[in-house]
Amino acid sequence: MRPVRSHPIASPPPRGARLTAAERREQLISVALPLFAQKGLDGTSIEEISAAAGVSKPVIYEHFGGKEGLYAVIVDREVRTLIDMVREALTVQQHPRELVELAAMAMLTYIEERSDGFRILVRDAPATSSPGAIASMISDATKRVEGILADEFKRHGFNPKHAPLYAQMLVGMVALTGQWWLEVRSPSKRQVAAHVVNLAWNGLSALDPKPTLHLK
Repeated sequence: MRPVRSHPIASPPPRGARLTAAERREQLISVALPLFAQKGLDGTSIEEISAAAGVSKPVIYEHFGGKEGLYAVIVDREVRTLIDMVREALTVQQHPRELVELAAMAMLTYIEERSDGFRILVRDAPATSSPGAIASMISDATKRVEGILADEFKRHGFNPKHAPLYAQMLVGMVALTGQWWLEVRSPSKRQVAAHVVNLAWNGLSALDPKPTLHLK
């Protein structure tokens, strides 16, 4: 299995230095991100952000129009980063099981390396940001898994129209497991991915082509 490469995280400019507009934006983002991750949008005040950044409140309004605009920029950036990591993992030509492994590892690597970003993504996003950040990420990853599952369903004589449903379940399982693992951090990332794939793949290998409930 090819290792997943994560995108580098830009270092904020040094405090106290005279910053360009672009550098100031990056500084405000880097300062606000852990605050939003810890307290959420409603629990974080613009006064806290400005104090942590060493600037006045009008500077934040100038660059982002307020804390909601700053939060929306952070959400959109984190969504793009996560989608890019999953997309890169699924572009290689591999056995379908290895693609599931790569997707699981990509998502867990994002959670491991950008924990604050993931904590923000799993919170409710404000109306000013892209709707349903985590749902958007899951939707993008799901579309890439659908084609893989559809081919496998056809090969095994199953109805490929159900591939989107199973793709949603697979990607959602990794995302929800990642939320739990973010807090406990045990077992290791590779072990978590292995157990997720174990359940997903071995469950897929024994699929009933026409499942029904046994409930009466």
